[in-house]
Amino acid sequence: MTSADFAYRGETDPIRQFTEDWQRCLRGDRTEPPLIAEYVPDGTRVRLAVLTDLVRIDLRHRWDRAGLGKRITEYRKEFPEVEDSAGLVDLICEEFLARRRYGPLELDEFLTEYPELAPDLRARLSDFADEGDTAADTERAAALVADLRPGRRIDDFDLLTDLGTGTLGRVFLARQRSMQRLVAVRLSAGRAAGGHSMAQLDHPHLVRVFDQRLVTATPEAEPETTASTRLVYMQYLPGGTAAGVLEQRRRGAETDGGVLLLRAIDTAMEAKGEIRPADSSVRAEIATLSWPETVTWIGRRLADALNYAEQRGVLHRDIKPANVLFTAEGIPKLADFAVRTAAPRSVTNSVAVEPDSLPYRSPEQLAGLLDPAAPAPGPRSDIFSLGALLWELLTGAAPFDDPPMPADPDARAETFATMVRLREHGVTDATLAQLPADTPSALRRVLLECLQADPQRRWGNGAELAAQLDLCLDARARELVDPAPTSLAYRARRWLLPILGLCIGVPNVLASLYNINLNQSLVIDRMSAADQERFATVGLINNLITFPIAALLLLFLTRRPLTIGLRLSRGREYSPRLLAAARRDTLHMGDWAVWVPFSFWLVSGVGWPLALAFSGVDLPRQTFFHFFAAQLVCAAIALAYPFFPIMIFAVRSVYPQLLVRGGIGAKDARQLRKVAARGNFYLGVAASVPLLSVASATFVDAADLNLVLFPVRVLSVGGILAFVLSYRLARMLEADLLALARAIPQRQR
Repeated sequence: MTSADFAYRGETDPIRQFTEDWQRCLRGDRTEPPLIAEYVPDGTRVRLAVLTDLVRIDLRHRWDRAGLGKRITEYRKEFPEVEDSAGLVDLICEEFLARRRYGPLELDEFLTEYPELAPDLRARLSDFADEGDTAADTERAAALVADLRPGRRIDDFDLLTDLGTGTLGRVFLARQRSMQRLVAVRLSAGRAAGGHSMAQLDHPHLVRVFDQRLVTATPEAEPETTASTRLVYMQYLPGGTAAGVLEQRRRGAETDGGVLLLRAIDTAMEAKGEIRPADSSVRAEIATLSWPETVTWIGRRLADALNYAEQRGVLHRDIKPANVLFTAEGIPKLADFAVRTAAPRSVTNSVAVEPDSLPYRSPEQLAGLLDPAAPAPGPRSDIFSLGALLWELLTGAAPFDDPPMPADPDARAETFATMVRLREHGVTDATLAQLPADTPSALRRVLLECLQADPQRRWGNGAELAAQLDLCLDARARELVDPAPTSLAYRARRWLLPILGLCIGVPNVLASLYNINLNQSLVIDRMSAADQERFATVGLINNLITFPIAALLLLFLTRRPLTIGLRLSRGREYSPRLLAAARRDTLHMGDWAVWVPFSFWLVSGVGWPLALAFSGVDLPRQTFFHFFAAQLVCAAIALAYPFFPIMIFAVRSVYPQLLVRGGIGAKDARQLRKVAARGNFYLGVAASVPLLSVASATFVDAADLNLVLFPVRVLSVGGILAFVLSYRLARMLEADLLALARAIPQRQR
């Protein structure tokens, strides 16, 4: 049964929920892995199919975390019905491949664990059979790969152009005869895997791997022999790699901006005899970017690709310039995910690690070379590597001054230890000084977060990093999120309570002055001395009750925005769920700041006259009406004017501190747009204040009109000026909100 079947029946899809819970576990949002038994449906018709998929997902994620690896034998004991699954052999093959990623495992040794299925498993895993992996066969295969020349045919492929040689093998531009298409073909003498897992991935910023196979060919030097060679064929990209971009960056000025990237791509295409595309909207966009914006543009797409692969259980583990390729238009794509099957991680085996990979390795990857028992790197290791690559593209130099790698493998332990220490100490001031002068502080912050030595302090996944890079690409959004330390928005963070008190207090104090002046002439002056004393007593009691209650209620409603931002600046960490709640509350600060006083004004408009009546003051019916009308005008003032200054302060000083911690998504964008929509309502209330004051004056007796004429005139003129100011603030707030909403991803990556 598929996810669509569950949706049709109105049920929760257990496979999707299980996958999402595993992702939360990998991000650190939950401490324990999800248990399969809690997700298997009760129905016998779909139970086995769902159980098989759950086991497959659980198996992949467990072997990616140190100490959690689980074998199919254990699943069979826990769920005996797995024995009847049509996918049992596939599950066992998945176990073999997962275990091969982290340590040597001979096929014959593995098959002894499943003797009853050994024939089927051997047929499926024939590529890993010992008899095909002898030293002699490997030597012949290496000779074959070294002797290959354009013009030869290997299997279904005519080799056209030599695209280069790496430690994984040689890459050729080839024509696939059966499909009549140009592809890139990588031929290697070893058994480097990765093609099968990559062939399942289809994303605009991943190099599309079509398939891999083990082919048999004859070396020209030994025509009487044959050799088995691993062949992986994939999408052909003519724009070169990030290594070529780095070369251009080190030679050219970063002031060239995106043109520098296009120059590197054109150089790579000319070397291959390719013609650059004409009338490309993508190239036109790149040409308008500054160099920091160009690096951000590249990084945002690569982060999106990482997140897509991670959601499907595939980690990269080898991000470096050679593995970032470009199309002719300049679109970046990641290549070579999880290419290694499994030499154990240790210094003695570090000779297999490409030297060009080491500068981008995370501290936990380097620690694994020193100690094979160290925890296996997780998804945040790729975040570190991508951050190191983007930093080097931005500055032309690596973020860490790693020592040269000694030729003697036995002498490498100290070098690896030094590299780990450099990463633990963080980016130095001298390295920070290498950033281009026009580097936005937002981009600086995002990259430094990527390069944190502690994985838990990095961005949780590619989606979070992509969202932060989106912010960096919007000029207004990045100025809001990362204001200069000398800016008013930044300095105002220290004065949160006084500023909120001022924004709420000033309009309410002015409303009180209007209320006092009006009531004094229409109500109080016409009372006896005793009644005036009672009026003052009731007023004092009313104020002593309502003001503290209103203040405490406002403090309670705004407790998260008031405290979390301050504690974040002092190094406190919060869960994504609590941060999301704080962002939501921050966007409601303006509403609470106006609706609480508004409600208390209206309640007082009824409660105060009633309290006077109960105290023995004889009030005419007209007095009740005048009193409530004055309170209504004051309530409108309290509702109209504090909203915009409070929300501008919240969006520019409070909200950014919560936004930079990650975990943002489409829900945050919707909340921002809703605030912009609510602003129109408050603007309408601001326009109504002068009209309300004039309307209330029409109900005053003609003989008393002179008594209210002055306060009504003051309120009308002041209300018009306040509306003009509110309108300006509303437009500023709307622009800020929409800038932030544009920079937040609108879909689940």
